[in-house]
Parts: sequence; C-alpha cells; structure tokens
Amino acid sequence: MGRVSGKIALVTGGGSGLGAADCELLAQEGATVVVTDVRIETAEAVAQRIGSGAIAIALDVASEQSWIAVIAEIDRRFGRLDILVNNAGVVLVADVEQTTLEQFRWVNAIMSEGVFLGCQHAIPLMNKGGGGSIINMSSTGALLGYPIYLAYSAAKGAVRSMTKSVAVMCQVKGYKIRCNSVHPGAIETPMVQEAEGRIGIEEQVAEGVLPPDAKGHPRDVANMVLYLASDESRFVTGAEFVVDNGLTIRPF
Repeated sequence: MGRVSGKIALVTGGGSGLGAADCELLAQEGATVVVTDVRIETAEAVAQRIGSGAIAIALDVASEQSWIAVIAEIDRRFGRLDILVNNAGVVLVADVEQTTLEQFRWVNAIMSEGVFLGCQHAIPLMNKGGGGSIINMSSTGALLGYPIYLAYSAAKGAVRSMTKSVAVMCQVKGYKIRCNSVHPGAIETPMVQEAEGRIGIEEQVAEGVLPPDAKGHPRDVANMVLYLASDESRFVTGAEFVVDNGLTIRPF
C-alpha cells in the first residue's frame, strides 16, 4: 500500500475498462485520482466506487478547450499534477479499403491528438509541482499488423513514437518528467467486447498463468501503470512496456 501516496493522478477514459482499473488501483495505493471521461456519468460512477480519493470531471480528449479547462481545474483544486494516464480510446473495425477519411480522423483525433494535447497541457502543471510521470496507453496494434484495425493501429503507433519524443524533450530541457508507453494485448474490456461483437457479454479471466489464447484482466495492465506512476520506476523513461502474455514474440 502507498506506492503513489500523496500524488495527484489524472486518468482519461477512466469511466470503464482499463481506465477504471487504473483509477481504482492508483487510489488504492494512495493517489488522489481525477477520473475523466467524455461520458461524465461513467466517470462519476467510478469516482463514487473509489470514495473520497477520487473526483470526476468531464473531458473530451479531442478538444483542446476541454483539456485547458480540466488542467485549470486540477491546478485550482490541487496546485499540482504528478501522474497523467492518457488512456481514452475507441475502436473501429475496418481495413484500409473500408475506412473512410472521416473515420480515420475521428479515431486519430481521440487517440493520437488526444495524447498530444494531454502531454502538452499537463507538462506545465507537472513542472509546477516538481515533475511527474506520463503514461501513454498504446497497444500491440503499434507493433503488429492488424488489417481490420487500421485507424486504431495508426493512432497507437503515433502514441508509441510520441512517447519517446516527449521523454527525450523532458530530459533535454531538464524537466523531472518521465514518459512511457504501455502496449496491452487482448484485455477483457468493453472495447474488446465491442470489437468481437459481444457487447455486454463478459468473459471470465482465470487466475494464475494463462494459456496463449487467453485474454488478460484490466488489472494486469493497471499493475504496469502503477509501477510506471510510482517512484520505483524513476530510472525508466521513453520505454515501451508490452503486456500481452507473449503475443508479440510468438513465431506462430
């Protein structure tokens, strides 16, 4: 307990799936968590489950004005930001021939531009408080070729590269801010359920070591986020952490 005690954390897309798991674990380990989501009712539900260690704020990650307002509110309430988890995401099942330009721009506005805006607007507040940790949610989609997730993979690839650029910039400028990316494989979340055509139908994830074709639990990713958010990872920046049960290394 207490691995991020006293820290202020902002999690985007915190109303469900990986984001909700991140919020809950960070709060359990002592952080005050700002749960944000474009659907404020889902963010409020997560914050209520957590209790006094969380507040909910509406955030449209694709809107710069929304980011400005949320960062200003965090500054007003806490005067600092120590952890940013750029987690918000959407999925579009379509290959390059099926994806429209409008759809491509929509997906990238949320998961590429949204991460850019998050980093850009959070860094000054992190510097005000003496530094922090930015954790960008990428995917194995940035590392493998998934034909039917063209726009999603493009956005996650941008997140991977952007993370490294931000990490180096912070070091060069002397900012005490680290920036890393997390690359989950298939995790049992509402997004995966939607992509597999089983909305609302949840599969149980077993305990212990899992077989190659199993899905992970959101907590598997949250544990990595917690490590990167904590001071335990002080010597880690610009790195990519694959949480995929060996998917990306299997030759078959």
